[in-house]
This record gives sequence, C-alpha cells and structure tokens, in this order.
Amino acid sequence: MERLARVVGHLVESGGYFRLSATKVSSESKDHNSNDHNSKTVKESKDDNSKTDEIVTYELFKIAPRWLFLRIETRKGIVGWGEPSLEGWCDSVMTCVGEMMESIVGEDPARIQYIWQKIRRQKFYGGGPVIMTSLAGIDEALWDIKGKTLKAPVHQLLGGAVRDRLLVYRWFGGHRNDPQSAANEAKRVLHQSNYRLLKMNACPPMQFIDTDGKIEIARETMKAVREAVGPDIGIGVDFHGRVKPPMAKKLVKALSPFNPLFIEEAVHPDQNHYLKAIAANTHVPLATGERMYTLSAFRDLLETRAANIIQPDCSHVGGISGLFRIAVMGQAYDTALAPHCPLGPIALACCLQVDACAVNFAFQETSLGIHYNTEGGLTISSDKCALLRFVKNPQVFDVDKDGYMKIPKTPGLGVEIDEELVRKAAVLGHNWRGREWTLQDGTPTRW
Repeated sequence: MERLARVVGHLVESGGYFRLSATKVSSESKDHNSNDHNSKTVKESKDDNSKTDEIVTYELFKIAPRWLFLRIETRKGIVGWGEPSLEGWCDSVMTCVGEMMESIVGEDPARIQYIWQKIRRQKFYGGGPVIMTSLAGIDEALWDIKGKTLKAPVHQLLGGAVRDRLLVYRWFGGHRNDPQSAANEAKRVLHQSNYRLLKMNACPPMQFIDTDGKIEIARETMKAVREAVGPDIGIGVDFHGRVKPPMAKKLVKALSPFNPLFIEEAVHPDQNHYLKAIAANTHVPLATGERMYTLSAFRDLLETRAANIIQPDCSHVGGISGLFRIAVMGQAYDTALAPHCPLGPIALACCLQVDACAVNFAFQETSLGIHYNTEGGLTISSDKCALLRFVKNPQVFDVDKDGYMKIPKTPGLGVEIDEELVRKAAVLGHNWRGREWTLQDGTPTRW
C-alpha cells in the first residue's frame, strides 16, 4: 500500500522544549491506539531536488526571561525561526502552536498566505492573544524560511525599503518610578547608549477614582526627567492601561506641559472609545495597539481618528503578514506606526523588516534594558542584555549616534540564532508570570 508520512509528537520532559517531526510509517503499521487528532497525514516526501519544499519538523523553546522561540525545518534542511511570545501565557501558546502545526506539517512553506488563512479562516474560533500569537510565530518562521530560500532579506520580499535606517527607543525605570531615580536612570541610559528616544511607566496603580496625590507624583516624575534630559530627547510615557478613564483625563492634562513624545495606552483597549475625548484635550500624540490582535480591531480604532500612533505587536497580530497589513491600513489614515516589542531578538528582527517598508513608520520599541529582562527566575538572562544573548550577529541591533538601527541585509529575518545556546537555555525554561496587583481595598487590578 501507499506509504504515508505521519506526524508524531515527542515531548521532552526537561524544561521548556517540545519537538514534533514527520516520520514515515506504512499504513499497515499504523498504531491503532494513536489519536488521529494529534497527527497529520501527508503524501510521501518528494525528492530533495524537486522545486517544492515541505515543512517536516518544529521545535519550541521556552527561553528566559519570558520568551518562546519556534524553530521550523523543511525537508530541504532550511530552518526558520519565529517568536510566539505571549508574556505570562507561554505554556498556553505552546499547546496552541502544537494544535496549529497538525494542519501545517507537510505543507509547502512558500505558501505563507495560504497557511496563514488556513489557520485564520478554517478554524471556527479565531482571534485573541493566544491564537494570534501562535499564528505569529509560525508566520515569522515561514518568512525566515522564504528569505533564506530566495537568499533575500524579508523586507525585499515585501517590496523593498522606503528608508535607509530605523529610529528606535528603549525603556528606563520600572513599574513604580520616583522622580529622582527616574531622572538619574534616564541620564545614565543616555550616557551609556546612543538612544535618543526613551520610554517609562507613567504612574503607580490607581483606583477608579483616586486622589490628586498620585497625579502629582506622576507629574513630578515627568518634570524631573524632562529637566534631566532636556527638550531634545523624546520621552514616551506608558499608562499601561492601568488608569481608568476619569483619572486618565487628569493624568494626561498633568503630563502634557512636559511634552511627552507620546502617551501609550491612556486607557485599556477595551475602553478605546474614550480616546477621542482624551485626545480632544491634549496636544500629545496618543498611542495604542499592543493588546489588539486583528486587522478589524485596528480598522475600528483607525475609524475613530483618536489614535495618532498604532502599536501592533508583530508577535501578537499574526506575525509579519498581520503587521504588514495593519501598517498598510494605517497609511490610509495617515496614522504613524510604532510596533510594540518588549520581547526577544526574533520578534524585534521581524518588526525591523516591516518597519523598513512601511512609509508611516515612526519609531520602533526595543527591549534593551527593560526591567522584565532581569526576571524569569534564571541566571542565564540575569543581566539587561538578554536581547543580544541568543544571536551570533548582535551587531544587527547596533544603534548609531543618532539613535537609529540599520536595516538588516542578510537573508530571512536578518538574525543568526545561536541554536546551541537556545537549547541549553530551554533545558531550564522560565517561570515568568505577570504581576498580580490589587488596589488598597484588595480589588484585583491591571498592572
């Protein structure tokens, strides 16, 4: 009888590692105890010299501080990397990627849009952070494979760059900043790096209706930072969706005199309908989008004309395919693009590929120095250079004297992953979880 290739999953019970491969078995020797839902039947592999390739294996690696890397390999031996990192929900995404790959192993990796739509449209349930993050990692890896196959960087496959270099920003401070320490750290970051744009959290947790004391702390912090760095340094402030609409109006009014570069997530995305009223009372650009996952969600936001900057996260909106569609749609509204990316090197490399092509690109977030990079419970990323740790060509993320990164030129995503180090790190995995904050009366609240 015709020989078949079946997908067989293998879970290695040491840290954060999962591998799935396509192995050939005859239909006569099919294991009758196997679950058909956990397998994929494909025709026997073609000869290696044929023009059509196919996806044969994938592996997932939990990497400290809080990342998930996906490695997909084709029958011709081409490897692509993606980063389906959803902070605090890594294990859920690992399971979801596995379910998606049941439909993908055996497919031609060059058919990126077919695979994207297959996952997005053939399944009854779609959208949301777990599903779109899982799809993102697969999509990113497929673009990496396509670029390596064609020996071209991904941005060339998207139509080519519209600029020569990419403006970037980085974090300073933590979740609860006092004026003096925030000002000191801002000066330290500027002294030790070439970044000209910075971002910090704006405020501590707030009640639905709070006192002006917390507003004053945030105002004094922003004032101290502005005085420390001067008018030529951009300072973005992130409300992190932790501020309720009544207090958001007050906080925006208090910070606006110090000319923030932008205000991020002034309200949680569930309350984006308040943005129009907030925007009417400030000259500061409003930014949002990191917790929005679909093209239709960004369409609805853009229709309000309330957000000046959209911040889709490549690893949360379905990968390069999703990010590029959102970027192009934003052009129709003359809305700036500033992709969200407090994640690892693969996610950042994917963003840079789209940034190069999007005419409305403004600046790119990076995780260099972000406070989360000291977390995850493991010494392998106990420093603040975790962004550079797992790449063999860290110079791709060098920042020039004006605060710009170069557009990656090598085939695929432009980063060479240190696979040996990734495998070592995945043995340990990570245990990163989101904060669990409460208000003064014990009510759970967003962080």
